[in-house]
Amino acid sequence: MSSIEVAPLGGVSCGARLKHAREAAGLSVEEVSARLKMPGRVVQTLESDDWTSLGAPVFVRGQVRSYARLLNVDVDAWLEQTAPEVAPSVLVSHSHTPRFKRVFEHVTRRAIYIVMTAAIAVPVWLATRPHLSNNVAVQSLEVPNAPAPAAGPAPAVQAQQRTPMVASMTPMPTQAAQSALSLNFTGESWFQVIAPDGRTIEMGTLASGQQRSYAPGEVGKIILGNSNAVQAQQAGKPVDLTPFSRANVARFTLSSDGSLAPVVD
Repeated sequence: MSSIEVAPLGGVSCGARLKHAREAAGLSVEEVSARLKMPGRVVQTLESDDWTSLGAPVFVRGQVRSYARLLNVDVDAWLEQTAPEVAPSVLVSHSHTPRFKRVFEHVTRRAIYIVMTAAIAVPVWLATRPHLSNNVAVQSLEVPNAPAPAAGPAPAVQAQQRTPMVASMTPMPTQAAQSALSLNFTGESWFQVIAPDGRTIEMGTLASGQQRSYAPGEVGKIILGNSNAVQAQQAGKPVDLTPFSRANVARFTLSSDGSLAPVVD
């Protein structure tokens, strides 16, 4: 991850310029923190030019621009001076599934469907088998010495109609597929995906057009920089990231049932 070092421009650093503008506007650190929905320690860190402790450069530049817009300060010259060369991030997947394991899981699922179908169809077949047999013994109801019935046409016996039973082998959609979370990046965004046990699964900068998808229980926490450039969907429906965002950074958890909740600091 690249670090940001703020060099003075014209004898005044970017953080000092922001602090001077805030004091000239008569605003306190707490008032700026409330307006930007940004922790007070982050405001103080921006003013002290100690930007390396705030995380990824893309994330920090977004905070600086938000602070500068509030105070009507032009910081483009500083940001151009400190902008690092952005190289494509190499994302290493820690959740790769070997091919033999995927084949084994596929065969196992098909075997389960066959067993379930047999468990339904076999009892039905055994229950209907006696009725379908043509070798049914007929007991005579003839009464000795009874008068013979009058000759006439035999009444027509209406065949009993049976409704065929069909066992479907089409897999039903699982709860995990219905609650899956997908992320579509429409602009450059820094992100970090953390597993339920605290391990970092993925981290880096994604460009416009890239996508990511996660199932419930697969991840524990997700952090998205420049969240305005990320479109989230759950079960095919758009998800509003505004309740989970501060200073254009979204932080939320993904529970085992697919619901999203903000990260509590």
